[in-house]
Amino acid sequence: MTTTTTSTSELTDLIAGVRTAIAQQADWSGTADLVAAELRRHLPTPDVLTAEQRLGSPDNYISHRLHVEPDGSFSIIALVWQPGQKTRIHDHVTWCVFGVIQGVEHEDLYDADLRLVGQSDNAVGDVSGFAPPGDIHRVNNTSDTTAISIHIYGTDVTRIGSSARRYYD
Repeated sequence: MTTTTTSTSELTDLIAGVRTAIAQQADWSGTADLVAAELRRHLPTPDVLTAEQRLGSPDNYISHRLHVEPDGSFSIIALVWQPGQKTRIHDHVTWCVFGVIQGVEHEDLYDADLRLVGQSDNAVGDVSGFAPPGDIHRVNNTSDTTAISIHIYGTDVTRIGSSARRYYD
């Protein structure tokens, strides 16, 4: 996590919607679905980041903390990916929802034996959510322009350091 951006008015409705979704006390998969619906309704624009933040880094994808709920129940993070940047194959400590606000992000999905079981290209406006188990994936920017996505995790990622539970080779 590199920077903190204070909650802007553009995030106010999203934060309220996520709070409402979590208050329904569904299981992790149900919560991911409810939060994904809120992100679809309130997907911010790239202007939620400063012009400098939207540039990213030539070294690796970069994350910007947009909001951490005071009770630690969720975090909203923006990820900025320059062309060719990708995550390692990983799973998560909790449910996760993401939405693309600029560019295209490619996602490879894996089963527990690390066999490729699905792929998708997520464009601006695409939102997806998932929960462990069955959340092993890798995300990368396969386009020739910078991609930006909003990720909502069901934990305080500043406290635990990362949303990833395990990395796979």
